[in-house]
Amino acid sequence: MPITALFAAATLLLTACAEADDKPDAGQETEKPSKSAEPSGAPAQDKPDGVDVSLPADMNLVFDWEEPEDGNEAAAMEDAANYVRAIYHGVDKRTSKVTAVTAYSTGGGLSYAQTQIDVRVDGGWTATGVRRHYQATTRSAANGTSVEIAFCVDSRRFYGKEIKTGKVLKSEPSIADYDHFKIIMVKVPTGDGLWQASRVYVEAKAAKCQ
Repeated sequence: MPITALFAAATLLLTACAEADDKPDAGQETEKPSKSAEPSGAPAQDKPDGVDVSLPADMNLVFDWEEPEDGNEAAAMEDAANYVRAIYHGVDKRTSKVTAVTAYSTGGGLSYAQTQIDVRVDGGWTATGVRRHYQATTRSAANGTSVEIAFCVDSRRFYGKEIKTGKVLKSEPSIADYDHFKIIMVKVPTGDGLWQASRVYVEAKAAKCQ
């Protein structure tokens, strides 16, 4: 069974809560062409900003997108990727209290990350396979301290795996394997360029991502 199907209810609940918040003042949205897929397990990505976001070999997060020309947007996009890595780092470590989660998230983004990790830990399973992130766009707030990172997720080859048995939960690919995310990244004033996910919006079964 795809990992997205197992958590559809939890994701929709979190999405509904997130969308009640006001969205940041954002400028022109620009879509960037994709680049060659980069696996999250590459050594250079293990400790960005000195924070451990390493993942096991069978948990591969691919970020198939191009770095924006704008420096703030590029930094925000990279830390949005680190935020996603942090969630699955916590899943692998079996705790939502890993340093990576608190380093790359705050507010609603922190709550979302902790819930995603805790549900998996409580359920006694982890994740395995390839989760692809693509069609990324960026929008910057006028004051330069907030950037919206929007992207598609393809989880057709990303599955739940039972911890005790090692059984991988698979099913036939479907529209449920596609999600569209919007993550609001905010710049940490004293974080030496660090950006944190402050809010997360999820559109499940996103046909536009197929």
